Amino acid sequence: MIQSVRSVASLLLSTFFLLTAMGLSGYLIPIRAVAEGWSTFAISLIATGYAIAFTASCIITPRLVLKVGHVRVFGALTTIMAMSYLLHSLIVHPGVWVLTRAMAGFSIAGGYMIIESWLNEKVSNENRGALFSVYMVVSMSAVMIGQYIVPFGNPIGPTLFIVCTLICSMAVMPTLLSSAQSPQPLTQVKFDVPALYRRSPAAVIGTLLAGVIASAWGGLGPVYATQLGLSTLEGASMLAVAMVGGAIFQYPLGRASDRMDRRKVMIFAGFVGIIACSITLTFGVDNRIIFFASMLFLGTVLFPIYSLNVAHANDHAHADEFVEVSSGLMITYGVATMIGPLITGVAMDRFGPHALFVVVALCFAVYAGHAAWRISRRQQAPEETRSDFLAMAVMRDQTPQSAELDPRSDPAYGDHTEEKDEETEA
Repeated sequence: MIQSVRSVASLLLSTFFLLTAMGLSGYLIPIRAVAEGWSTFAISLIATGYAIAFTASCIITPRLVLKVGHVRVFGALTTIMAMSYLLHSLIVHPGVWVLTRAMAGFSIAGGYMIIESWLNEKVSNENRGALFSVYMVVSMSAVMIGQYIVPFGNPIGPTLFIVCTLICSMAVMPTLLSSAQSPQPLTQVKFDVPALYRRSPAAVIGTLLAGVIASAWGGLGPVYATQLGLSTLEGASMLAVAMVGGAIFQYPLGRASDRMDRRKVMIFAGFVGIIACSITLTFGVDNRIIFFASMLFLGTVLFPIYSLNVAHANDHAHADEFVEVSSGLMITYGVATMIGPLITGVAMDRFGPHALFVVVALCFAVYAGHAAWRISRRQQAPEETRSDFLAMAVMRDQTPQSAELDPRSDPAYGDHTEEKDEETEA
């Protein structure tokens, strides 16, 4: 295991710096926008610009890599990302920030894909699961560290943006200085969403709702915290606590979904989300203990529901279709992340910051209701065709290359896993 991690250490280091910069900018930009007095809708447009560019990059970046190679594209994307952070500090205007945030979204999606393609070349089917877990831990830790850098600086000013640029620039060095050969071409996005919907309606609708929920939370959660008077440290803790909840409870939620109809777990997750939002709407932020407990509670389902959707979709797919199915869900999720901030931004402007949790609660209600309706329309997938649930990195969007790195992308993955059969016999 140690030897396996050592072989990809430079790639993990690049991932760490890339996601630290992402965590720092993702928290800094919304609270700076609030400090500038911009409307919540204007801030939601910034988040939408990021989502549009991120999804577009998943389609465009593989073609760029085919033309000029991994190293050149990665260097160019990292430079564009660093430029976007500097432009945020130089030109403080909501219209400009939509474009500069889009630059970051395009760059970070491409950076993910290139790093993950390198990782995929380095792993084998025997150590893929372990390295995938290490990769997730590095990703989550980096995002949290980036968020906690914000309290050490003043959001009103260029310093934190410069720090973000420096961290981003550090991400390029481990990869560019690596002696490893360039990997195979990146995964081309192949998807047929209508066919995917016919195969698994609950997964597609669930993914749309998961995208709306995650983008509303990630894009406007910091706005909620700032408008209600939380300090930058408390706001960072709000985001971190939810991430911890998602990381801890992905496994038990996933194991439960492996043992029963996943749609029943979807219903349960929906009710947990409604309860967590209701607690927050009832008590607000005045009692910090109750507030942070509700954020932890919310995080237990906020992030894992996407993984539930992927597992459910693959229950109705052939073993060699995992990447195609995951790519289709990724595009569906990406479209939803463009919509979520806009809906929530309008609601928060009209009804106040608490509208964030009203929108999220409504999405969880539809998520649970649709899963319940699908149970009445279709039987559970046969046991022999069901895939295993696998936790995914929280607080970061997926790319087609993430699906390639996933252990389930190996068509023989189920043949190496005896645990499910033993549990069934027991």
